[in-house]
Amino acid sequence: MAKSKRNEAEPEQAPEPEAGGDVETTTAPVKGEETPEELREQRDEYLARWQRAQADYQNLRRRSSENVESALRHALMPLLEGLLIVLDHLDMALSAPVESEEAKNLAMGVRLTRDQFQRTLIQEGVEPIEETGTFDPTLHEAVAAVEDANAEPGRILETVRRGYRWRGHVLRYAHVKVSKLPGSDQEPPPAPAADAQD
Repeated sequence: MAKSKRNEAEPEQAPEPEAGGDVETTTAPVKGEETPEELREQRDEYLARWQRAQADYQNLRRRSSENVESALRHALMPLLEGLLIVLDHLDMALSAPVESEEAKNLAMGVRLTRDQFQRTLIQEGVEPIEETGTFDPTLHEAVAAVEDANAEPGRILETVRRGYRWRGHVLRYAHVKVSKLPGSDQEPPPAPAADAQD
């Protein structure tokens, strides 16, 4: 009985390997440990991925901003073009002769309305196109070529209808009369293509 208690108290020992047995004595790398070269390669790969992700994100932001700007421009341009016609009508009303005191008061009210209307358009980025200087086909549309010995060819002599720009794009081309040499058969420069606005 004492012998069985002793056997229970002593832990069993593992058998000794026999001489000449197949026991591995080489040390394998611990799983999860990498060499410094592998770590550098991983670092470089992660850095390159991060840089690509940053570049992709910046490109996405730029494209999104351009898409929003383009959609806004295409949505608002027809409205602004319609408002310019209203401004033209106010200008025509002011060009009519006024003689009576009542007509003068009415003209003053129309002028105040027109000036406030134009200030509002300017605050929204709608700017008039220059009406003097040399003809520029990206801003002007020539409606007539007029012989003028005192002006060099291609000079703007008169604006028939004022043009406007909005956010760097032509909203409406200025209709102008340009000078040509006396006796020349020069035709007015062609109107800009419709898709030049975009």
